[in-house]
Amino acid sequence: MIKVGIVGATGYTGVELLRLLVRHPGVQVAVITSRAEAGMAVADMYPSLRGFLDLTFTEPDVDALSACDIVFFATPHGVAQNLVPALMQRNVRIIDISADFRLRDTDLWEQWYGQTHGCPELVAEAVYGLPETNREQIRSARLVACPGCYPTAAQLALLPLVESNLVDNSNLIINAASGATGAGRQAKVDNLLTEISDSFKAYAANGHRHLPEIEQGLRERQPEGAEPAQVTFVPHLLPIIRGIQATVYARALDVDALPDLQALYAQRYAQEPFVDVLPAGEHPQTRTVKGSNTCRIAIFRPQQRDTLVVMSVIDNLTKGASGQAVQNMNIMCGFDETAGLDLVPILP
Repeated sequence: MIKVGIVGATGYTGVELLRLLVRHPGVQVAVITSRAEAGMAVADMYPSLRGFLDLTFTEPDVDALSACDIVFFATPHGVAQNLVPALMQRNVRIIDISADFRLRDTDLWEQWYGQTHGCPELVAEAVYGLPETNREQIRSARLVACPGCYPTAAQLALLPLVESNLVDNSNLIINAASGATGAGRQAKVDNLLTEISDSFKAYAANGHRHLPEIEQGLRERQPEGAEPAQVTFVPHLLPIIRGIQATVYARALDVDALPDLQALYAQRYAQEPFVDVLPAGEHPQTRTVKGSNTCRIAIFRPQQRDTLVVMSVIDNLTKGASGQAVQNMNIMCGFDETAGLDLVPILP
């Protein structure tokens, strides 16, 4: 049994993390922090946890958090940097669900996130927490940077093509749409029910902060000598609560040399417990992954031309955030990778 703490558990990723951890057979949730809600019972904020968790929010305290084996950060970007160095000095292992340690280039991070990085000396040590690519490094990591939700869906869709050097990396196009929880729990007019219901819109078409993360992840998986991945990424807002659907377009370098794409994807993910390659011709739906840690993928080659289309769906709060964090924890602690995550998606 390990003890875990959560910093910033009042948002949607925080409560999703709690939902998963309170039923995990190898975990005791020991500390939950929130400066704004210190003293409030967790079950008073989230009645769904009544009877499952008898803790109150406390102020972040290094001494209390240092009694934990692993501390999760479910905080806005820029927050984890303030506490992570002190906790790591006390041999606490960190799983950061925020964006603080995802990008290896701190200048690039500062450009996209609009602030100075607080502990650039730890960036090189951070392991990018996409288990489907970095499982062995995650096992021994002291600091894991969980991928963003869009980058998770996009990279899983593209990895088999990029790793095999089958497509033109200079013109990868990703259209992806997320439910409203992707914007967090803060009160904003743009997220009101009357603003998003019966509507569908694109945003950040000129540049989204997940773009450099996607490109970094793909470039690290390319064979030596391949042209560096360049991505056009356009996110969209769906009038749903949770879920991401990504549609990716890539042009084949040589259509005559293409392998059986269905077999390529099936083989690449055959040993991955949370990636489901759908039968040929099926289209993934967000409703089939709701509340689960599963990514479902489908590959198409329309009209047998040179443009390949890959679709992937995830729950942005689970595989796109807290579920993936628990998956990383399982790997780090030697638990069965599916422990606490063998969840049947919710229908309807």
